[in-house]
Amino acid sequence: MVDRERVLAKLDEIDGYLIELRQVAPQTLEEYRHTEKKRSCERLVQIAVECVIDICQLFVSGLRLGLPGGEDDLLEKLELRGLFSAEMITAVRRMKGCRNILVHEYGRVSDEIIFDTVRNRLGDFDDFQAAVLKALRDG
Repeated sequence: MVDRERVLAKLDEIDGYLIELRQVAPQTLEEYRHTEKKRSCERLVQIAVECVIDICQLFVSGLRLGLPGGEDDLLEKLELRGLFSAEMITAVRRMKGCRNILVHEYGRVSDEIIFDTVRNRLGDFDDFQAAVLKALRDG
């Protein structure tokens, strides 16, 4: 049984982070490069993605889909179960990749990628939230 309360609490967290991101989102790459903007955007993207991953983990454990070997396995289990569409899983993988770059600083974090995420990809979070609510209703 999926822990609905915890999932809903995580969705609430994502909502808060998205509100903050939309408030601080710079209009231009030049504006983004100011340290305060850049760091706040990076951190908010990171913790929003971590909430997404937490929700995925709650579904995998609640639906007893087995122990995932890692985050990619977690997403594979959800896709095989048909809980989320292939497109949604692809979006979550992209989010996770962005978070990994931010957290582990593989090479140098690309300002352009994070700026593009903040300006053009926040809808992926909205789509994820809608998919989660649908899964909770159907489940």
